[in-house]
Amino acid sequence: MFESIFAFLKNLPGGQVTSAKSLTADDPRVAAAALLIHVINADGQKNAEEQAELTAALSRAYNVHGAELKALMKTAQEAEGAAVDIYVFTNVLMRHLDETARVEFIRLVWEIVLSDGEMHELEENLVWRIAELIGVDSRMRVTMRQEVQKQREGGL
Repeated sequence: MFESIFAFLKNLPGGQVTSAKSLTADDPRVAAAALLIHVINADGQKNAEEQAELTAALSRAYNVHGAELKALMKTAQEAEGAAVDIYVFTNVLMRHLDETARVEFIRLVWEIVLSDGEMHELEENLVWRIAELIGVDSRMRVTMRQEVQKQREGGL
C-alpha cells in the first residue's frame, strides 16, 4: 500500500539525514514533513494515529530512526511553526519533484489525513490547497482520496 509513496520519498534529493543542523526548510524532505505536520494540525486536534502514521512513514521512507528521525521531525516542526504560509513548502516540492512524485505526495497526504478514520473539512481544504500549489489537478486529487479510502476499507 505504501510502496509507491515510500519510493517517492526515498528518491527526494538530500541523501541521509545526519543532524538538525544539516537540514533546512529548503530540503524537500523537510518541506514534505512540514506540510504533513501542518495537515495533522489543521483540525486543531493532536491525534495519535496521524502522528504515528507520519513518524512511521518518514522512518520507512528515509530509513531513519532514533536521533536522525528526531532531527528530521524537529526541523520540520520548527519550519512549520515559523512559516507564514504553506507556499514556502509547496514551492520546494514544485522545484524538486516531477508530476508523478507530486501526485504520490498527495496520496501520502490523504494517507495521513485518513489514518484516524476521520476527515475534517479543514484537512480536506488544506489537501485541496496543497494539490493546487504543487500542480496536481482536482480530478487527480479526488482520485487519490478515493483510492486511499478504498485501501482503508480493504477494497484494493
